[in-house]
Amino acid sequence: MKTQSLILFAIACAVSVQAGPRSSANYTIATDTADGGGKRAASASYTNDASAGSIAGISTVASPVETAKSGYVGQLYEVTGLTVTSASPTVNETATVQLNASQSLDDATFLAVSAASVAWSVQSGPLTGVNTSGVATAGTVYQNTAATAQGVYLGHTGAAGLTVVNTLPDNFGSYAGDGLDDAWQNQYFGLNNPNAAPLIDPDGDGQNNSFEFTAGLVPTNPLSRFLLRIEPVAGEPARKRLVFSPRYNHRTYHVVTSTTLEAASWSALTGGIVSDNGTERSVTDTAATEPKKFYRVEITNP
Repeated sequence: MKTQSLILFAIACAVSVQAGPRSSANYTIATDTADGGGKRAASASYTNDASAGSIAGISTVASPVETAKSGYVGQLYEVTGLTVTSASPTVNETATVQLNASQSLDDATFLAVSAASVAWSVQSGPLTGVNTSGVATAGTVYQNTAATAQGVYLGHTGAAGLTVVNTLPDNFGSYAGDGLDDAWQNQYFGLNNPNAAPLIDPDGDGQNNSFEFTAGLVPTNPLSRFLLRIEPVAGEPARKRLVFSPRYNHRTYHVVTSTTLEAASWSALTGGIVSDNGTERSVTDTAATEPKKFYRVEITNP
């Protein structure tokens, strides 16, 4: 009998390790395979340090950020807060950015939360709204501006900071589409000020806002003016010197001439000698031999 029981045991063991596919009317089980036990598994999206028996492992996912500890029949944790992140720390004005949320746990791990489960809102700044899927939409700005989006889930609140980037210089509020940089208008006139209009001359110096913006002047200071004069060149009657200021490196200046002032008669001055002294520029016309000759400086603000 002792020999017989050993034989039966061997047979039982042989049957237990010869796994194969099993099926019935209600289920199908594929052939069993041996896995790598507690080895590390990784891909482009995650890493997993697996567990074997009572040895715990840690799994991480890069996006959305999630960390989980395994190795227990049931993992116990306490939710301590809600972490809200955005797909990008910046969003262009009028564009959108996806927000994500995860529960913060007391063991420094996280559980991802479906964005559709979170109650989203705008806490501050130029965001026009956040939809139920966690997509935030940026409003228009005249300069790069901070904004904050908020999420609430199961009694916990989290927030994500964003920067709304000014990508369109002439689209803000009452200043939109008037040809002037909105940031420049707000700098000198504040918001929604009619004195910031292009053709207004608020400082009474004879040069309107459109010209002063192009020339790099201060529109609220009457002493900030573009000055131009024509003077003779000593001992050289065939030459005239055109002197103007202020001149800035971030502006482009072209001198054009005419003998009649008719619109079609203006042409670029050629052969002029240019000399700079600080913010003052001198352009010498070496062929000023006409009885009458008019000069004009064209300024370009890139």
